[in-house]
Amino acid sequence: MDNVKAIILAGGKGRRLKPFTYVLPKPLVPVGEKPILEILLNQLKSYGIKDIVLCVNHMAELIRSYFGNGKKFGINIEYSVEDKELGTVGPLKLIKELPENFLVMNGDLLTDMDFMDFFNFHLKKGKLLSVSTYTRVVNIDFGVIKTENNKIYDFIEKPDYTFEVSMGVYGFNKKVLDYVPDNEFFGFDKLMLKLLGMEIDIESYNYRGYWLDIGRPEDFEIANEDIKKLRFIK
Repeated sequence: MDNVKAIILAGGKGRRLKPFTYVLPKPLVPVGEKPILEILLNQLKSYGIKDIVLCVNHMAELIRSYFGNGKKFGINIEYSVEDKELGTVGPLKLIKELPENFLVMNGDLLTDMDFMDFFNFHLKKGKLLSVSTYTRVVNIDFGVIKTENNKIYDFIEKPDYTFEVSMGVYGFNKKVLDYVPDNEFFGFDKLMLKLLGMEIDIESYNYRGYWLDIGRPEDFEIANEDIKKLRFIK
């Protein structure tokens, strides 16, 4: 197999993590002693994935100053710089010479996923898009009332609901970019709905290990506690 390329989306403003992101871009927010993006890059390297493109926008100069060309981390980093916000999928259209298949991931996730196993799954399935998913239990901290015609027919005290959520790790075939407009804000949600509306198959890779998206303050706090005992972090 040729070298695997990973595209990391690191251009967001991290609005949910304020006030931390007033002075730092979200990928540089530390989890434990290292920025979350550095943890992710080290993990990619451990799986032999050393060809990285960082899609940057907000505080891009700080990210470039910290990571440079990647040499000090033992990897090769290139940058794709947005001059306006393009969402989570739009920035991919700016990258030249993409391979037939590549990884795309958010720059703010903490997981022990084997990224090569996921990529090989994507290649084996041969679809335009593969999405890693995680079973998330969400507690509703209220008594939930169900009504019909203004009549209450059920009451559930602080229920738990289970959802399959996107982990923010994707396998892309470059042909999927034919469905993405040029130089336009275009999010992953729009891509999913567009493909589903056209009845194009999307493969799901359900993961049962450890995963957190540190974009929410409550998960950021959990990550900083978990980092003390996570053995996969180097």
